[in-house]
This record gives sequence, structure tokens and C-alpha cells, in this order.
Amino acid sequence: MPTLSIWFVRTAFSYLVLGFTFGALMLANKGVPFAATLWRLRPAHIELLTIGWVVQLALGVAYWILPRFWEGPARGNTTGAYLAYGLLNGGIWLVALSTWLGLSPGLQLAGRLAEAGAALSFAWHIWPRIVGREG
Repeated sequence: MPTLSIWFVRTAFSYLVLGFTFGALMLANKGVPFAATLWRLRPAHIELLTIGWVVQLALGVAYWILPRFWEGPARGNTTGAYLAYGLLNGGIWLVALSTWLGLSPGLQLAGRLAEAGAALSFAWHIWPRIVGREG
């Protein structure tokens, strides 16, 4: 498995653990109320599990499993994939922290734009690997 795929998958599992921890805290608080402010974790919980866990795992597996080139470097120019990793994780943290801490909505927008940039960057990297040699 390539190094970048390992990083994608490990980071996805860390988001899974963090998202489940937030969910467990909210669920425990629902049964025995001990901190009313825990419900502010709900948007971060959703962000960590949907984008952080599901999307990141899918990108890591896609980078690993999609066909490789026969000539030249096996995965082509990997700049787009590394950029996608950075943008995706930066976007996740911006969105999660801005919703949890009640920061400026502009930070949430910046996080969503970073996540969209990650999707475009990954598509730019992966496109030559999924299009046939004839075009």
C-alpha cells in the first residue's frame, strides 16, 4: 500500500475514533445530563464522521486501488493527491472547530471551500488513471 494511502486511512480511523467519542459523550449526556454544552459537539461529530471518516477512507482506498501506469511513475504526478490530503484535513478542522466553538461563519465557508478544493485536486490527480489511453 502506498504511503499516502496509509496516511489517508490512518487519519480516517482517527476521525472515526474522535467522532465516536463525541457521539458517546452526547449520548451519555442524554441519559444523565452533566453538561448542556456538549450538544454543541453535534455539528463537529457529523463533520468528523461523514467527511473525516467516510470521504477520507474512500480517497485513501481510491488512491491505492485505481489502476497504475505501466510506463513512468506508477501513480503519475502525486502533487494533486498530497494537496487533496492537506486541503481535506484543513477543511475538516476549520468546519469542525468553527461550528463547535461558535466562530465566524466565514471560517466554516473557508473550510467547505478547502474541502471542495480537495475534491477537485484529487480528481485532477486521478483523472489520467481512470481515462483510457485513447482518451
